[in-house]
Amino acid sequence: MIKTGDELLCTDGNDCYVAGTTYIVGKFVSGEYFELLTGCNDDRWYVTMDDEGIRVCFNSIRNDYCDAWFTKVEKPNYA
Repeated sequence: MIKTGDELLCTDGNDCYVAGTTYIVGKFVSGEYFELLTGCNDDRWYVTMDDEGIRVCFNSIRNDYCDAWFTKVEKPNYA
């Protein structure tokens, strides 16, 4: 379960998200969408989380697709 403040590791990046970098989860918009900070100022994109995985979908008027893919960073539990 992902929640606000969690870290996501970018596994396949694009112009806004760099592969190998972690990003912070922002507010949830719905059960499928939440904000992900880009690390530049206060910029953010909306993330889709479904059976395919965690991704930010980018497309342009030319129908070019350049999605960024993520995985949740699991923190060790020292209980």
